[in-house]
Amino acid sequence: MSEKFSVLARLKSFNFAFKGLWHVVRHEHNFRVHLFAAMLVIALSAYVNLTMNEWLWVISAIAMVLVAELFNSSIEKLVDLVSPAFNPKAGIVKDIAAAAVLITAVAAAIIGILIFYPYFF
Repeated sequence: MSEKFSVLARLKSFNFAFKGLWHVVRHEHNFRVHLFAAMLVIALSAYVNLTMNEWLWVISAIAMVLVAELFNSSIEKLVDLVSPAFNPKAGIVKDIAAAAVLITAVAAAIIGILIFYPYFF
C-alpha cells in the first residue's frame, strides 16, 4: 500500500534537491564555470533580443550542460565512495562521465554559434 500524499513531504523533497544544487555550486569548480558561462550567454541573449525559438534552444543547451555536470559530479562522488583506493575501472567510469559533459558542452557551443553568428557577422 502506498503512503498518503503529503504536500509537506513533497516540499521536503525540493529541499533535498536544493541542498544538492547548493553543494555542487559550493564545491564543484567545473559547475561554477558552466554556471558563469550560462549567465554570460543569458546576458548576451537578452542584449541581442533573441526570438522565442532561439531562447528555447539556448535554455535547452544551458540546461543540458548543467544537468550533465550534475550527473558527472554525482557519478564521481559515488565512484569515490565505492572505490576509495585507486582502481583503473573506477577511473574509466569517471572518464566516461566527463566525456558526457564534454559532448554536451560541444553541442551547446555549436547551438550557440548557430544562433549568435547571424547577430554579429
